[in-house]
Amino acid sequence: MSALTYIIINDCLETTAQLKDYADDCQELLFVASATEYQKGLDLVLAHTPKIIFLAIDPKAKESQLSLHFINALHKYLTVVPKVIVTAKSKELAFEAINFQVSGYLLQPIHRNEFFQAVLAITKTSKLEQMQQQALSLLDGNVESNFVSNVISSEKSLLLCVKSYGDYRYIRANEVVYFKADNNSTDIYLQTGEMITAFKTLKHFEGLLRNPFYRIHNSYLINSNYIARIHTGSKLCTLRNTVKKIPFSKSYRSNIELIIDNFSEDNYLEV
Repeated sequence: MSALTYIIINDCLETTAQLKDYADDCQELLFVASATEYQKGLDLVLAHTPKIIFLAIDPKAKESQLSLHFINALHKYLTVVPKVIVTAKSKELAFEAINFQVSGYLLQPIHRNEFFQAVLAITKTSKLEQMQQQALSLLDGNVESNFVSNVISSEKSLLLCVKSYGDYRYIRANEVVYFKADNNSTDIYLQTGEMITAFKTLKHFEGLLRNPFYRIHNSYLINSNYIARIHTGSKLCTLRNTVKKIPFSKSYRSNIELIIDNFSEDNYLEV
């Protein structure tokens, strides 16, 4: 596997040095540059298009303008967005970071084993992507398609287990259309039309799940793959193959914008 280039964007020089020291022990990583503030960091990313960005989201100096919103700029300017591992001094921004689809969350001071765990998760994904590309190349060479299918489908959808008094109910995450809060429990609505109740809060599921699941309302966590229409005026999402509409609130408007941005990155035509 080719080296994974990386850039560090952090206004704490000590943390930058620590990250680089750990990365030097990882053969898969190749240092490109570092920056201490937003605009310089963005310029470096656009110039070098690294595979990984180590981003500080609670900087020492507010003047650096470093935050999770740096990731929005990546989606705005890049077709292929680098993997982002964020660093922070506390867990306060962890749930928000999940909504920004970060690949890792490192608490300062950063421990070596936690650094390598975050990096290994990315290198594993990168290897799978390379296998997929190789498989598609083989397909162009008229190699049997079932081989390609086996490679591409090697990563299964997340399996959720809903437990209740000795009853174990298994659900594939891609079968879930949306979650709806019901006091201290959550109703899970499936693509089959079935509803299952889990005795966990909606916030619990928000903390566990990543893209394509987004919190869009105090009462709703939605699988964006099932969204057919977003009406920003009436603040409603219409679900695919149904007339069901899910409301979204102003406080979660940033997640709606992120969903819209994600749609535009696919095979997309606006008319």
